[in-house]
Amino acid sequence: MRAFSSSAVQHTVLIASPALADANNGNWQTASRWATQLRSSCEARVVGAWQGEPCDALIALHARRSAASVAAYTEAHPSRPCIVVLTGTDLYRDIDRDANAQASLQRATHLVVLQERGIAALPHSLRSKARVIFQSATPRQAAPLPQRTLRVVWVGHLREEKDPRTLLRAAARLAHRRDIRIDLIGQALEPALAQAVQDAEQALPNFRWLGALPHAETRQRIARAHLLLNSSVMEGGAHVVLEAVQSGTAVVASRIDGNVGMLGDAHHGYFELGDDARLAELIVRARDEANFLPVLRADGVGRGALFAPAAERLHLQQLISSALAAH
Repeated sequence: MRAFSSSAVQHTVLIASPALADANNGNWQTASRWATQLRSSCEARVVGAWQGEPCDALIALHARRSAASVAAYTEAHPSRPCIVVLTGTDLYRDIDRDANAQASLQRATHLVVLQERGIAALPHSLRSKARVIFQSATPRQAAPLPQRTLRVVWVGHLREEKDPRTLLRAAARLAHRRDIRIDLIGQALEPALAQAVQDAEQALPNFRWLGALPHAETRQRIARAHLLLNSSVMEGGAHVVLEAVQSGTAVVASRIDGNVGMLGDAHHGYFELGDDARLAELIVRARDEANFLPVLRADGVGRGALFAPAAERLHLQQLISSALAAH
């Protein structure tokens, strides 16, 4: 299907994102990037919530947190497209038990998931209006393989869904390894986790917490690292995972649907949820086994085309085009 033409009627698309620029998280990155990608074909902008602004279609990030926007928009404009983009907490928690999230699924004309296992998490009756759109990042040159020190990075704001405690336990197992350096990047959202990270930084000579960093600097640090760790309990499609893949940085991740849906079943760097011993083992293998890090990098290269900006732009514009044509 061809994307809608800029020479036709200029449509307006609003993207409702509860996370705005100050949140500096994956949802904001998605909203901002999608607005940019759509501007070649329509007027597009990001708002925190829909408050009656005129538009031809609404894209709402987060079924639960954008539920008020979805409800108001579909009541005011029942014949216009309302596209709900599902996050990890939506797919793997809220749609099972939160009435507002469930109502958003019913009200939406279209549903979007951000990795290939996401549709299977939806009720069977709603899967026909869902599609997968992988997020994207521009490719970067891979860092040289480590000569002495393995640089490891974990990126995510400190909250239970990201499970930083598994990282901390793995880091404690590796405290004697001065040839492995582990950096944690992320804002403290939960005081108990912040304290645990501070304690680890004091106790572990090869671990440091860099706090929240601007996105551009975070992306640079991912590209300079040899290994990105993702220990999450739930993910809708982790932006840092695809940024690592697009930077040639190897990934080790918890075996959850959100990560497998990004990296594929054949990826060699999975550990079971909460298994810090296995996580530590994989980190050691990446440092000590000459062939293991190249294998993990090759796994990422095999998925890289999924995360190309041109692919994301095409699929997004196809979605908007077909949604506007149908309503």
